[in-house]
Amino acid sequence: MDKRTFYEIRPIYKNEWEDAMQLAWDTFLVFEAPDYSVKGVYNFKSFVRDPLLKKMFTYGEYIAIGAFLDNRMVGILGVRNTNHVSLLFVDQEFHRLGIASALMRRYFRDAKHDGITYVTVNSSPYAVEFYHKIGFKNVKDEIEKDGIRFTPMRKELAG
Repeated sequence: MDKRTFYEIRPIYKNEWEDAMQLAWDTFLVFEAPDYSVKGVYNFKSFVRDPLLKKMFTYGEYIAIGAFLDNRMVGILGVRNTNHVSLLFVDQEFHRLGIASALMRRYFRDAKHDGITYVTVNSSPYAVEFYHKIGFKNVKDEIEKDGIRFTPMRKELAG
């Protein structure tokens, strides 16, 4: 089966939250954790397990979009404050199939519709090249805060 053809991009349902955060955690462990300190790994785990984040999602204050293949979640995009990408993870089995780009395109479309003019992200070292490819520009050089390494970036959304 061609994995590029059969995935659906849609908002994550409330009953899918735990699966989404598990996907983020599992993917983080493979691709991000090796570049982070013990403190950074702990802080990321605390973020995806944070009951306040789940509450924000439940009340519609945190956007979560998923990519699904035959009802299996294979990608997650999370956005806080309407325009800051805080999670973007794709199951390792589905990397380089355009899923992260599709998630971002869906979000950009919705954001423009809602009048959002720019998007920010604190990119992990692993994802910097991806974000550059889709039009993000560095705002500052890489920073380390609370054990988490990231490069602040911004993308203008053209009308």
